Amino acid sequence: MKIIDRYILKSHIGPFILAFITIVFVLVLQFLAGFSDRFLGKGINIADIAELVMFQSAWMIVFAVPMAVLVAVIMAYGAMTNASEMTVFRASGLSLYRLAVPVLIVAALLSLLVERFNNVVIPEANYRSKSLMMDIARAKPTFGLTENAFSSFIDGYSIFVRKTDEASKEIRGVVLYDLRNQKSRTMMSAERGVIRFSPDNRFLVMTLFNGEIHQIDQSDYRKYRAMRFGQHRLVFETTGFGFSRTSNDRIRGKISELSAGELRAAATALQRGIVSAERRAASITDTGSLQREQERIGADKMQYNKYLIEYYKKYAISVACFVFALAGIPLGVLARRGGFGVGAGISLALFVLYWSMIIGGEKIAERGLLDPVLSVWSANAVTGLFGLFLLHRMSGTVLRTSK
Repeated sequence: MKIIDRYILKSHIGPFILAFITIVFVLVLQFLAGFSDRFLGKGINIADIAELVMFQSAWMIVFAVPMAVLVAVIMAYGAMTNASEMTVFRASGLSLYRLAVPVLIVAALLSLLVERFNNVVIPEANYRSKSLMMDIARAKPTFGLTENAFSSFIDGYSIFVRKTDEASKEIRGVVLYDLRNQKSRTMMSAERGVIRFSPDNRFLVMTLFNGEIHQIDQSDYRKYRAMRFGQHRLVFETTGFGFSRTSNDRIRGKISELSAGELRAAATALQRGIVSAERRAASITDTGSLQREQERIGADKMQYNKYLIEYYKKYAISVACFVFALAGIPLGVLARRGGFGVGAGISLALFVLYWSMIIGGEKIAERGLLDPVLSVWSANAVTGLFGLFLLHRMSGTVLRTSK
């Protein structure tokens, strides 16, 4: 059996490496294609671009490993079935359950490694990637702006520009939404503008020309103001934007920069605040004040759900290596032909279904309609049960033993 186990595992190595490299390569190309218009002609050092790609590739690895496992398992078992090796194993009295043991053990070990990668490497890589992006944005103010699309490189604002000019730092066709105030919404539009840093690099200054400001009260839409201006100046603090390389003690404010323990701690602290706010709301008699308090509680609950979603995803995505192996074994036997195209096609279909359940569950959980643990783990539960069902069916029919 040790010889057979080694043979089965050895048959997975080549397909796994091929699938892993292919998936990462495609994702890197996709990332470069999406950011090429920002990189090219902006005078950004090639070493900084390479460093940014390296940090960004961390999440690509987490994405690629489970899918590579699925492709490798389907290809390997499909090839063994197509070569009649499964018939030999059947004649030897081996069931599909026994032939799945070495692969499932290795898949479980991979799940543990991916979990550590998710909780140790990914937060640090995301933190450094964000810092580097902010550094580049300070050196090249228009880097964070994408033409004909909304950008949020300045926290609390969503900015749309038709055209950017790196040489003159000028932007044209500007639309800016101020999202910081929950009580009101402010929208600015301008024919053109200029982005520069203050002499001491402490502030990012955006000067807009020939535009309008529209402001509306969220609680009473009748309270609406509109103003026109010839010149309007916006000043933003540049903490963390500098290309003197942001220090590593920058506060980790993004969810993607936090480990599972930090996410859990943040969620617990937020939950305490929600409980206190609900107690205050119970004693409020003024309708307007109560409405504002309830809006804040609702926003905090949504943020609390986001923390828990990311917390559970750290582990659920890691376990995907195991459940994909469990589902891939019978699928490989059913596929019978172990070509890369067949394996990749079946894997892609299952992976798309898996991520659709993950994303759909996230949206439902964010709104508080389903517990985050159920929404995140449901994809693993469905995939795992599907794999067990197929494994039972295939073991009972295709590989019926003499026992």
